[in-house]
Amino acid sequence: MTAPLNVAPRLQTGSGRENTDRILRMFARFVGVGYVGYLALLFPAITASAPRLQPWWTPAAVVTVFGSGIAIGLVSFRRDTRTIRTVAGAAALTFLLAAFTWPLTWIGPPLPAADAVWLAAFPGLASIAAVIAWPTAIAFGHLVVGCVAVQLINAGVREDVPVRMLLPEIAFAIMFCTLFVGGAAMALRTGRILDATTEETHAAAAAAAANRARAVEQERFADLIHDGVMAALLAASRRQPKAASSRIAAATLRELDAIADGVASDQSFSIAATLAHLRAAASDADEHVTFRVDSHGVEELLLPADVARTIASAMAEALRNSRRHGSSSVTTTVEVTVIERGITVRVTDDGNGFRLSSVPPHRLGIRVSILGRMQQIPGASATVDSTPGQGTIVTLEWNAQ
Repeated sequence: MTAPLNVAPRLQTGSGRENTDRILRMFARFVGVGYVGYLALLFPAITASAPRLQPWWTPAAVVTVFGSGIAIGLVSFRRDTRTIRTVAGAAALTFLLAAFTWPLTWIGPPLPAADAVWLAAFPGLASIAAVIAWPTAIAFGHLVVGCVAVQLINAGVREDVPVRMLLPEIAFAIMFCTLFVGGAAMALRTGRILDATTEETHAAAAAAAANRARAVEQERFADLIHDGVMAALLAASRRQPKAASSRIAAATLRELDAIADGVASDQSFSIAATLAHLRAAASDADEHVTFRVDSHGVEELLLPADVARTIASAMAEALRNSRRHGSSSVTTTVEVTVIERGITVRVTDDGNGFRLSSVPPHRLGIRVSILGRMQQIPGASATVDSTPGQGTIVTLEWNAQ
């Protein structure tokens, strides 16, 4: 049978910014490592230029500039990306502050023409931090200001440097850094586009789920018309005993009211209507499924219509996946557990199972039709637990907010 829940790998619904946040963290760690590398490479130049500046400035600049840069990589392991953006913005501003205060603390003598101030080695890295923190236009503005500032410092503190070389050096610095800053900006933009596309796909799947649920209910309604309404009319037309036709009519009206409450409006589903809806959807997806209910005597719980329909559609998709990818001997079970403030639907099969990491991104059956649908519902969650050779468990849960 299926593996225990605490053993099998698990795939869960996300927050809607997974791709952007993943790329942002990647660049945050890249920037943090870059600052560590530049600190090691530039340490001889830093110590060589320290006597030419006010004694306090070099230690303060090294601690703030490199410390804030390294901190970006450290906070990239936090869950909240707002902290990453805040620290990255502080690092970008600290670089400009160091560049602007350098001339104020310079006491000479001039540097040899072959040397350069150590700040001129990594303006692009500071601007990648700006890309993490701010909109792209502001980050490119930071790039231009930073490159111009450090090249002006270079021109002012080195001896025997022709003034005509200033503009070419500024242009080269901007163009060189733009390659990396532009790449970071495009990567983050791609992540945002992918997240937006995923959200649109999830919304479309949720709409399709609602349509599918309505179709299931309409099929039940058509069956009831044939089996209930027509039977009651036929009994009355044949002048059968009034009690018999009244009994059929009363039962049919009760069922019609239950279906009307669930299909024609956004009114809530009762537990009885929810279980009937789930049972009908399960039978429609797999006529051989075993359906079990444990309601713990709960009768008062009401489920919003979209919750009941979405759970039914996600459950039906899980059943279709099990039937589609399994053999005819696979046993599939649906277990519904109802508690005072929620419902859990567990679809279990003893089929071949699979590795969640091996599911291609373009296969949307699990990510969109099951997890994506549940993600759209407040208070709902979905997990898929599967191990090769040990079956699969799909768990759909909803708790009243």
